[in-house]
This record gives sequence, C-alpha cells and structure tokens, in this order.
Amino acid sequence: MSFLGELWQFLRARKKFWLLPIIVVMLLMGGLLILAEGSAVAPFIYTLF
Repeated sequence: MSFLGELWQFLRARKKFWLLPIIVVMLLMGGLLILAEGSAVAPFIYTLF
C-alpha cells in the first residue's frame, strides 16, 4: 500500500492528475488479460488486441 500512497503523493504534488485515468485503464486491461489467460474466452480477447 505504500506504493499507492507514494504514487498518489507524486500525482498530487506534481499536478499530474491526467496520468490517473491512464494508469487505471492499464491496470484494468492487464487484469483482464491475466484473468482470461486460462479460460476459453482467451482467444476472443486476444483478437481485440
């Protein structure tokens, strides 16, 4: 949790709030790929990229 706290402090101190949506989307896409890796849906998800 300290990493998230440091990231939030960096974003707040440097006024880089525009990075937050990019980070969230990257985390969601990564989570989707990890969750779908072992399932039957994986070939369909990989065709999107």
